[in-house]
Amino acid sequence: MKFAFIDLFAGTGGIRIPFDELGGTCVMSSEWDKFAKQTYEANYGEVPFGDITKIDENDVPKFNIVLAGFPCQPFSNAGLRKGFEDARGTMFFEIARIVKKHKPEILFLENVKGFKNHDKGNTFKTIANILDEMGYNLSAQVLNARDFGVPQNRERFYMIALKREKFGKDTFFEFPEPPKTKTRLGDILEKNVPEKYTISDKLWAGHQRRKKEHEAKGNGFGYSLFNEDSVYTSTISARYYKDGSEILIEQKGKNPRKLTPREAARLQGYPESFKIVVSDNQAYHQFGNAVAVPVIRALANALKPYLEQVEYEGEIVVSHPITQEKLPL
Repeated sequence: MKFAFIDLFAGTGGIRIPFDELGGTCVMSSEWDKFAKQTYEANYGEVPFGDITKIDENDVPKFNIVLAGFPCQPFSNAGLRKGFEDARGTMFFEIARIVKKHKPEILFLENVKGFKNHDKGNTFKTIANILDEMGYNLSAQVLNARDFGVPQNRERFYMIALKREKFGKDTFFEFPEPPKTKTRLGDILEKNVPEKYTISDKLWAGHQRRKKEHEAKGNGFGYSLFNEDSVYTSTISARYYKDGSEILIEQKGKNPRKLTPREAARLQGYPESFKIVVSDNQAYHQFGNAVAVPVIRALANALKPYLEQVEYEGEIVVSHPITQEKLPL
């Protein structure tokens, strides 16, 4: 297959991995976080452009599919009256203006589970209206990483839009059935973990105290403890680096420990070859913000019949000036 994609709000590039595997070429990427850019460069050999609001859509190379795990924001105009204009001031608008210019065949968008009901449903309705206005048929569904072979309870909202002019006015993407692959946390845990990942007596005491306080109030907040035989963990978040409370691993005869950065990568289904080149705290932040790669892979494979129909005119060029932004010193 010969197709080109752009990777927006790229993070560590988890969404692009399966599209690379299918033979696609990334012609432009964008990510503003300087540490995520370091990870991205180490693994893909390119430095993402920084602030997407400073990218001129006319400078973006031609592409067939846009990949974007964009931030969830409310729209100022919840009246849904102005279509494309309703998106101004949001990060979705940055995607929309690039799409409006280039009219790619496929859009692949990812967001948090609550996106569909965000702002009483107006956020999703506005986006659906804008995509319809621009000529796309949108399909959307919540999928859980634990149903795709990853030992993590992580629900995310996926939106895939197909261009009507290319695939037909009645053609909508059909989400694949989750394989419900059996999972076990022990399968991704390292055997010899350095002592530094064991939490201190002070932190462990604090976790236990807070959990008792929450239980007394009748809520379920507090640390979560798992072991090798746990089927899956709770959702790893970008704040995991702070105290690790959402996923602690039991240890015999001593305090529980945090996941190692490599285990955090495995929890998201990243390949073993993926390079971790930043500090532990930054790695936790990055993988907490990342996607579950096996979910993306299943969706990418389901998109193969559509990707096989796209046509890329001429040579796919990756040495475009917009991809050459240097890392800040």
